[in-house]
Amino acid sequence: MSVRAAGSPRTELIADAALALLSERGMRGLTHRAVDETAGLPQGSTSNYARTRLALLEAAVRRLAEREASALLPAERGDGSDSGGSDSGGGREPLVASLAMALHRYLTGENRHLLVARYELALEATRRPELRAYYDAAGARFRATLAAMLRAAGSPDPERHTLSLVAWCDGLMFSCVAGSYHAVVPSEKDLRSSIGELLRGMLDGA
Repeated sequence: MSVRAAGSPRTELIADAALALLSERGMRGLTHRAVDETAGLPQGSTSNYARTRLALLEAAVRRLAEREASALLPAERGDGSDSGGSDSGGGREPLVASLAMALHRYLTGENRHLLVARYELALEATRRPELRAYYDAAGARFRATLAAMLRAAGSPDPERHTLSLVAWCDGLMFSCVAGSYHAVVPSEKDLRSSIGELLRGMLDGA
């Protein structure tokens, strides 16, 4: 996977190269020398930026969070049309539309390799307590955003419902990228229907 250098600060270029290597070669393929080669930088450039392997992994986690924010955080708000259900909650239809749009954008195009990199980093974090804290902190913004949207959708227990929603999204993305449904990409319409069904099960009558 090539890494575009145009218009990118060197720190972002290095972190993007690290993510590309994690996706293509796994954790064993991530070395300072390989990052230099992938980024098209002189040997030693990555070591000057991130002297240790942990520092390089932390840079990858930070960059991953930045790139996931552009793909997953529901900045766009749907108008609720074709939402796959007749939800009447004032905050539910925007949540359905935004989340379906974000998931579909993540599962199509170049964002797919970010998921593989995230799985590599998540597994490594289970063995490195320092990285675990960094990884968890980077993911907190996504949980906070979803909790706020679930609260607006009428959830009486947004923290618990956030766990259920995040678990469903993670399971869907893993299945469609690395699991048994790796060759299947749900349409945005199908995603809206599924998310609407999930929210009705969680919120109706709660």
